[in-house]
Amino acid sequence: MPLNESAPALADALIVDPFYLSISVDFEHDMPRRKAVLASYFAYSMAEAERGGRCLTPDDRRLGAAAWLLPRGDEVEAAESAAKHAFLARTLGPRGLAHYHRIVEFMAAQSPAVVPEGAWYLSILGIAPTAQGQGLGAKLLAPTLAEADAAGAPCFLETFTPLSVAFYERLGFRRTARHLEPVTQSMYEIMCRPAAATVHHRPGN
Repeated sequence: MPLNESAPALADALIVDPFYLSISVDFEHDMPRRKAVLASYFAYSMAEAERGGRCLTPDDRRLGAAAWLLPRGDEVEAAESAAKHAFLARTLGPRGLAHYHRIVEFMAAQSPAVVPEGAWYLSILGIAPTAQGQGLGAKLLAPTLAEADAAGAPCFLETFTPLSVAFYERLGFRRTARHLEPVTQSMYEIMCRPAAATVHHRPGN
């Protein structure tokens, strides 16, 4: 089960994120169960990325993963959304499920004003705490960023982690919006990255 090997690392890396704390709140007094629920969420999200985007892992998949979602048609979007809602209803507790829907609805209302049409979405990036600071996150993102550039596609992400902003800025993302999210009472950033311009050189230039 290749993708499931990465899920615990994502849970360890991202459990301090306000979004993931909020959707796992029903298990706040049982840390092993809380991490298991988040690991299940990440495993599902990685499988979704494999179906409709890109999912990259290190050679040692226990160290983390990067999950991207690419634009998809309305019919596929509706089917994926229904399947995910059913999964969340089975997996999250009632408070966490309500938090998930409220947060996602709030975020979805903010992004259309600043996210370019057809942008590729970096949904999840997480590196096991023991492997952080070694350049692994940037290495995981590089192939998809290069692919997006080749396709002329912009990219975007949303983060509740202020410390991650500088990391993403080094990869070409720029802050385009900042909002106080009412459920988590945390600031979250929308960051966009334009497709790298392709420069054509004429002979003799």
